[in-house]
Amino acid sequence: MQYDVIVLTDHELLQLNDADWYSRQVHTEDGLVLAALAKQGLKVGRKDWADADFDWANSRSAVFRTTWDYFNRFSEFSAWLARASQTPRLFNEAALIHWNIDKHYLGALAEKDVNIVPTVYIERGDARSLAHIVAETGWQDVILKPVVSGAARHTYRFAAIDSEQYECVFGELIEQEALMLQPFQQNILQQGELSLMIIDGKYTHAIRKTAKAGDFRVQDDHGGTVHQYEATADEVLFAEATVAAVPFDVLYARVDMIRDNAGQLAIMELEMVEPELFFRFNPAAADTLAAGIARRLQA
Repeated sequence: MQYDVIVLTDHELLQLNDADWYSRQVHTEDGLVLAALAKQGLKVGRKDWADADFDWANSRSAVFRTTWDYFNRFSEFSAWLARASQTPRLFNEAALIHWNIDKHYLGALAEKDVNIVPTVYIERGDARSLAHIVAETGWQDVILKPVVSGAARHTYRFAAIDSEQYECVFGELIEQEALMLQPFQQNILQQGELSLMIIDGKYTHAIRKTAKAGDFRVQDDHGGTVHQYEATADEVLFAEATVAAVPFDVLYARVDMIRDNAGQLAIMELEMVEPELFFRFNPAAADTLAAGIARRLQA
C-alpha cells in the first residue's frame, strides 16, 4: 500500500489559498495532524474525499478532518462512504459516521440518561403544520433545523407566535428531509457554547464559541468567535461520560454543550464525523490523535 493514513478534506480546501484566513487556518490544523502522524512513523497524504482518481485500496486507513462539504453532497458522500469503507480503515469508523450524521442520535443518548437539549423530531412527509407542532411543545422561543446538517444550514430561530411565517420553508423542507425542533437556549447569548475535545476517550482541550452581536449562530463562518477555555471538572466528566455512552469505538469527538435553560449541562451536539478540533489551541492533542490511530492500526 502507498499510504498508511490519508487525511481527508474537500475539494475547495485541498489547495492552500494564502490570501484567505480560513484556508490558512484549515491547512494549519491539517498540517498539525499530518506532522503528528508522520512522527508515529506513518506514511501520510491528504486528499479530497471525492477524488475519483485515487484508489482507496492504496491506503491502510483514512481519517476524516475537513470534509465540510459532505452535507451538501449527502447522496454522493453516502455512496462514497459505502465504497471506501470496504478497503481502508476509517477513523471514525463508517458505522459511527452513519450513526452520527443523523441527529436522531441525540434521542439515543437521552435513552442512556445523557442530558440533551429537549428535542422533538419531525419526520419527512409529516402533514401537520409547523404552527401546530410548535404549539404542542409549549415552547415560546424555538430552533428549527434538519437532522442532517452542518454550518447552521437551514437553521431558524423564531418565536412561537411567528410560526406561520415559516410555514412555506417548513413545507419545502419536510417534503425532502426530517427536521428537529428545540427550545432556544438563552445561555447561548450570554455564555456561548462550550466545545470539549475528547480524543481516544480522554479530554484534551476546550474552546468557547460566542455569536456576533444580534445573531445566535456561534460558527465562525457566521461571524462567531472562538476563545480558549479551561473546562471545569464537571464539564470534563460530563463530556467523557457522553462519549463513553456512544455504542462505537470513538477515536475523536467534539462535545458541544451548554448550561441549558434549567441551568444543567446539556448536549447540543456530539460531533464525530468531521468536527473542527481546534488543534491550533493545543497542538499536543494532534499527537494524541495520531497515537490513537497508530495503536489501532497495530491491533
